[in-house]
Amino acid sequence: MKKLNVGIIGYGWAATAHIAAIDQTGRAQVTSIFSSRQLSEAELGKQYGHPVRCFTDLNAFLAQSDLDVVDVTAYPWEHSKYAIAAAKAGKHLILEKPLALTWKDCLAIEAAALKAKVKACVCFEVRFSGQFLATKSIIDQGLLGEIHYGEVDYFHGIGPWYGQYRWNIKKSGGGSSLLSAGCHAMDMLLLCMGGEVETVTSLNTGSKNPDFKAYEYPTTTVTLLKFKDGRVGKAASVIDCIQPYYFHTHLVGSEGSLLDNKLHTNRVAALNKKHWSELSFSLVDSGDVADHPYQNQFDAFFKALEQEKEMPLTSLRDAMQTHRVIFAADKSAAAGGRSIKLGDIKWVK
Repeated sequence: MKKLNVGIIGYGWAATAHIAAIDQTGRAQVTSIFSSRQLSEAELGKQYGHPVRCFTDLNAFLAQSDLDVVDVTAYPWEHSKYAIAAAKAGKHLILEKPLALTWKDCLAIEAAALKAKVKACVCFEVRFSGQFLATKSIIDQGLLGEIHYGEVDYFHGIGPWYGQYRWNIKKSGGGSSLLSAGCHAMDMLLLCMGGEVETVTSLNTGSKNPDFKAYEYPTTTVTLLKFKDGRVGKAASVIDCIQPYYFHTHLVGSEGSLLDNKLHTNRVAALNKKHWSELSFSLVDSGDVADHPYQNQFDAFFKALEQEKEMPLTSLRDAMQTHRVIFAADKSAAAGGRSIKLGDIKWVK
């Protein structure tokens, strides 16, 4: 089957990881890049081993008749503008997280994609990591029984030593601790728990370390979720920590528990009740986009497009569900921890 042609919007850190992953799927190839700065087609062609057309005019970029998919890796505050324009041009979408910095803009992206009948893949790529593919399999096989409590926490110090710091510190750039990075933890909590969220309660704070003083929003957020069936969950987003990257996961069910890469369950005979059984998958342990499982995710998206199906695991609808909870959490934290009914964040599904 003919390879899909993918165009990149925004040529930065994330874009370089996306290009390599897209090309390596064998199902698609990056054939063009739109950037606000002038790029060298000769240098990019040499770097990636195939021709890459470069554009500084968005309309000319989107007018390419052979362009199948547009991958938006621009700054978060630009996502909605570019996603809507690409959808109107009839292009399928790959969208870096967050979808947008406001719920209104998320709704506008969804409306444009639905109207144009284009499909989308949102970069909650942690769902395609070995850790969470295995975790979801353990859940689906019933080894934990019914999960009544889960916590997934994101610890990653995003200080001056980190590339995205320069714009992430601004509220107009990063939005919130959850939107800028901790959204991955919330997304994994929702994936693992399943079910419908009823209320969201969130509090935030921040470090006194001078490296994080420049942030225009609280850098640590802790959110409690109550599900309609009475179960509860917790997600923390801590981007002001002084420690190694850590994606903490603890799921507690009626027949067992899972702690990161350790399992204990009544559903397997003769396990030592005093010890965890260690699982062999690699943990999510880096914020570097070069380490993220984009290739697996993009391969699944291109395969879905070939089969005219929706994207599995990280469709636009999946991402909207996660963003809805995040915006409820930020609203709760802004109100000093007042519980927010998820229904207050309006979404016609």
